[in-house]
Amino acid sequence: MRKIIKFLFFSLLVMLFLSGCNSNDTNINNNIFKFKDSFVGDNSAVGNIANQLPGAEHLNGFELKTNEEPYGIILNYDWIESEEEFKETVVYNATFLFTLVQNVDWITFNSDIREYTITKEILQEWYGKELSEVQNEDELRELVQECETLQIQELSAHES
Repeated sequence: MRKIIKFLFFSLLVMLFLSGCNSNDTNINNNIFKFKDSFVGDNSAVGNIANQLPGAEHLNGFELKTNEEPYGIILNYDWIESEEEFKETVVYNATFLFTLVQNVDWITFNSDIREYTITKEILQEWYGKELSEVQNEDELRELVQECETLQIQELSAHES
């Protein structure tokens, strides 16, 4: 009987170890694309997306502007670090939000450093691509990396 219990205990330990090694976590987002085609009025989806993006530790809250078109999102950050880093976060996060939330037209990023408002139309012009056509996170990350420097320069030109 003891041999059976030892064998079962050992087997359980091996299974736990192997399942831990086989973690399918995509690190940043626990598959953020499950929120693709969300709507700006879906508080839960927008909140989940925003909380999985860079800078989430500085996110103090958000507002959804859905009373009249064009629909928008206001993200409030307690960002006091580098303005350059904030610009990169704005471009990256706006790209993800515009890709995943189908009816958002503009996003305002408020911080202690600066406020940026960016529109879906401007961002799509920068990329030369309709963001709703992006189908997965890898494709979106590749797109962001290709155009990152140009976008940050353009964002500086469109500062609000």
